[in-house]
Amino acid sequence: MAHASRPRVRPPALRPGDTVGIVAPASHIQRDLLLAGCATLTRLGYKPFYFESIFERELYFSGAVRRRTRELEEMFEREEVRAIICARGGYGCNYLLEELDLEKVRRHPKIFMGYSDITTLLTWFCDAANLVTFHGPMVTKDFARVDGIHLASWEAAISDSAQWELDSAATRGIKSLREGSAEGMLYGGCLSLLVASLGTPYEIHTQGTILFLEDINARPFQVDRMLMQLKLAGKLDDVRAIIFGQMLECSQPGQCDYTLEQVVTRVVGDLDIPVAYGLCSGHVSLHNVTLPLGVRAALQVRAQDVQLKILEPATASEVVRSAKL
Repeated sequence: MAHASRPRVRPPALRPGDTVGIVAPASHIQRDLLLAGCATLTRLGYKPFYFESIFERELYFSGAVRRRTRELEEMFEREEVRAIICARGGYGCNYLLEELDLEKVRRHPKIFMGYSDITTLLTWFCDAANLVTFHGPMVTKDFARVDGIHLASWEAAISDSAQWELDSAATRGIKSLREGSAEGMLYGGCLSLLVASLGTPYEIHTQGTILFLEDINARPFQVDRMLMQLKLAGKLDDVRAIIFGQMLECSQPGQCDYTLEQVVTRVVGDLDIPVAYGLCSGHVSLHNVTLPLGVRAALQVRAQDVQLKILEPATASEVVRSAKL
């Protein structure tokens, strides 16, 4: 299935005063962190909304599969909810894939945002529902702490900005691993979740993309293994460029004579495409950058700087109703 086979569905833009639905489709959450994140959303001018059942717990999940599925479906169906932000990731979104009614997502396109385990839903909605999704801050993680959000990219992504570029604060610290320039569809997420999709009906579609890859707590040899799996599966064959995330806590314990940058360059350096490293989106220390997935973007990687420009709006200025596909 090619990404360009159907027109991309852009969800309605989020405006001050709009209601933001909060869901927990994966691991269980803490009430105090949710309330802290909601307070930040309120200060930003939005109305956070969640169901009390969000605090349920079953093993390490935020309740039973049916609860999590119904919560997500209802947030898409509720007319007053204009965007859906995940409370946290963890583990468990894969259980929703066979239960969730994708037609409800298609009929009610909305901003859907998260990262980590939420990658499973971000890429599925992008591929199967043809919906622009958002790799960005979550409520009990980034909104709940001081300086957890990169506000400029958040505001640009959720508004109907025609074109915008990551500012110097967002690109500070990004390294060039292989110079060059490319255009393609921005796509990707947490590396381990992208790899976990292979061989399933929900397998990722990377053709023609600027592929964003990030993870946390993975040793360099594990990152190497996952990249090689993508490569051997043909998922890097038609990728236009690769941007790695901050790769938080992905170093080798103790002393070693190599870096993670050297490891990833060894795997992807022969692809003859631009490669950058260090974009703070997803698992990051501070200032989580919001990336719209499913929109055209341009990447320029030079020795001294990296520029990422979003070439089209990620959202629509008016409410969009998607026809059945």
